[in-house]
Amino acid sequence: MDGGLLLFRVDGVPVLLAPSWWVGSLLVVVLYAPLVERLLPGAGPVTSWTLAAAFAVLLGLSVLAHELGHCVVALRLGIPVRRLRLFLLGGLSEVARTPRKPGQEGLVAAAGPVVSILLAGFCALLLLAVPEGGAAWLLVAQCAVANLAVAVFNLLPGLPLDGGRMLRAGVWAVTGTRSTGTKAAVFGGGAVAVGLLVWAIWGLAGDSDDKWLRLGVCVVTAWFVAMGASAELAAETRRGWPDGLEIADLVRPVLQLPAESPVSDALAASAGRGVVLVRADGVAAGLLDANAAERLAAQSPQSPAELAAEPIRAESVLLLSEPGDDIAERVRETAAWQFLVVDDEGRPAGVLRREDLRAAMSGRRPG
Repeated sequence: MDGGLLLFRVDGVPVLLAPSWWVGSLLVVVLYAPLVERLLPGAGPVTSWTLAAAFAVLLGLSVLAHELGHCVVALRLGIPVRRLRLFLLGGLSEVARTPRKPGQEGLVAAAGPVVSILLAGFCALLLLAVPEGGAAWLLVAQCAVANLAVAVFNLLPGLPLDGGRMLRAGVWAVTGTRSTGTKAAVFGGGAVAVGLLVWAIWGLAGDSDDKWLRLGVCVVTAWFVAMGASAELAAETRRGWPDGLEIADLVRPVLQLPAESPVSDALAASAGRGVVLVRADGVAAGLLDANAAERLAAQSPQSPAELAAEPIRAESVLLLSEPGDDIAERVRETAAWQFLVVDDEGRPAGVLRREDLRAAMSGRRPG
């Protein structure tokens, strides 16, 4: 819960209010209150500041609804969500793993703007029932405009915005490569950041009524977009499978031994190989854990090697024919230090160790 104050949970996903949200809301109140006085003639300081504070809260709720749209769709697609955070002038649904298909990424990304557009439409209809020209009318109108702005802004084609994720999904679907989509969307993110700064300067040059509000929001948001795009590019670089690297180059030879073999013998036979321990009935008991085997051999060298086995789970079995990016993603998500690699017929083809993959991904081949 280091992400802030826990508000509630959605399907077990914690919704947090980060300390920076208060800073962003205070900025909105300070910059929006003078604008209220111009938009609502006759409004005193108390009314202006109250409406500004109410608008900041409604903006926060709108962003929350936007992020809940992402969160709910991700969960329905089977993509786990670590947490949802509201911070500064925005929010973030932190998924626990990368969508494996471009269609999934596109659906999750589109969910937020759809919610914002629906809220904008609801507020627009509500305006018909509110007396025009009053404080309530102004607040509802600004809420409609804010939700529409949130939707339009998030649809801009640049990471880390939803439009950038949709662009990445589209390029990914066309090219078949996620990294190509990320690079295109990162370029879009840079263009969005520059565009925000240009719009802010345009407001100052034209002496627009909202010039200071525009400047504050644009500078902070441009910084957020630029940092987010850089982070996405760095993450993709770490995630990307090196060109020319084959999983067969990384796996260690596999040796099958009876599960009841003395642990000292199994440890001696391993010698840089992966060891699959097989019971008498032909069922694999697990992979020999070298560290556990060394500890057990030091105490009781004749103990069955099965006692030092790491269970073979479905998520720790990799196909030799799987794409490299999928293998890297699986290894990152699975709490295991070695993985059994099998061919398309299910026969053991080798053992992949996490440290070997990490060395290869960082440009070093395991020795």
